Amino acid sequence: MAVRSSSWVEIPLPRGWLRCVKSAVLHVVSLARFATIHTRGWAADSLSARLRLKASLDEARSEVALLEEEIRIKDARMAILDPHRRPHYPPTERLAILELRAARGWSAIQTARRFMVEPGTIAEWMGRLDEEGDGALLKTAEPVNRFPDFVRHMVRRLKVLCPSMGKKRLAQTLARAGLHLGVTTARRMLKEKDGKGRPAAAAAREEEVKAGSKPVTAKSPSHVWQVDLTVAPTSAGFWVAWLPFSLPQVWPFCWWVACVVDHYSRRVMGFAVFGKEPKSRDLSALLGRTIRGSSAVPRYILSDKGRQFWCRRFKAWCKRRGIRPRYASTGGQVRATAIVERFIRSLKDEWLGRTGVPFRRKAMRRHLSTYLEWFHEYRPHQGLGGRTPLEVYGKKRPANRRPRHEPRPRWPAGAPCALPQAKVRAAPTPRLSLTVRFHGGSRHLPIVKLRRVA
Repeated sequence: MAVRSSSWVEIPLPRGWLRCVKSAVLHVVSLARFATIHTRGWAADSLSARLRLKASLDEARSEVALLEEEIRIKDARMAILDPHRRPHYPPTERLAILELRAARGWSAIQTARRFMVEPGTIAEWMGRLDEEGDGALLKTAEPVNRFPDFVRHMVRRLKVLCPSMGKKRLAQTLARAGLHLGVTTARRMLKEKDGKGRPAAAAAREEEVKAGSKPVTAKSPSHVWQVDLTVAPTSAGFWVAWLPFSLPQVWPFCWWVACVVDHYSRRVMGFAVFGKEPKSRDLSALLGRTIRGSSAVPRYILSDKGRQFWCRRFKAWCKRRGIRPRYASTGGQVRATAIVERFIRSLKDEWLGRTGVPFRRKAMRRHLSTYLEWFHEYRPHQGLGGRTPLEVYGKKRPANRRPRHEPRPRWPAGAPCALPQAKVRAAPTPRLSLTVRFHGGSRHLPIVKLRRVA
């Protein structure tokens, strides 16, 4: 057998080529994905809004297609069995199927086809919804014996089935259905993760007290620094079919970003971008540059027990500079590094996940610096009472403490306002103008100002 090119020249295929078909298909798919990553990364980082939206839409369509293929493969495995010999769904999953049916508006036939059961089975489940006892056909995931348990179950299930609903809309939806619930109550129920009804944060604090570990508390700027690593993917996933890219997480599929955050002020003291997982000497060099650049030496450095930090080289480096390294426990408690973890989440949600990750190291550093400038100077922090990191680190007067605008001319000057409390300006401001500009030209980094209009 031979392949004919456009010039009608016969190109003979190598002997035994049939043995390489399956591996060739896998390599072709991986190569196509490699080219797609580069093209999509270029489009996502383009100055054209149309190209950025097109890259985002293409990524969403690809994700939907891959999820549909994943479901098809799983269904094909179940379809081999006779319908009467397929494993039965447990009672909790039966109720979850009916809840999903209500959320999607499926008919009994559509639901049966999705979950590979008979339409009569769905009809039977619907007819036995109100059964009670240990032999009930449908059960909730957790026992619901009291009315508060029922309300809590409804709130959590609604959040799972409709994740875009916030706590206020969720409470309003339940009120229209006849269940009146406060917004703060809905928020509390959504935060509760412990089986005894305690918030997850309170349960974590109790476990730390029982374990006898006392967390380090920052008392001033540059007293405690937190350092951590994260991976910023240029596209969803890191793996390809050929070596050496099938083993490590490396460029061009992702960047390794190291961040050093001041615990007291939430200011990012320094960062570095690596093409592969950095070693202990790389992070020691980053911390050394950060100390020289800020002219401050921290008393403590908090980190997890990664191999870059939990080693003799890093501990010796800290000892030479009079720094005490502290580590998060291995039992799943992340309170020790919560500040830097929260910053990394904000970085990805507010910036990298919306703008795309550049493929050039210099462009990636510039990309991160743009976000950090806005993060330090303009972004209010809930943990700092609405202040910014630069205001706390430099001990400046916060903007939310300055005299506030009051458009109502007869409003008492001493009347309280929403927190934080601030005085009213000397003269009433009957008309205000809202001005919004964007840092670095990006619409994801807004700078909001109010001005008085004469």
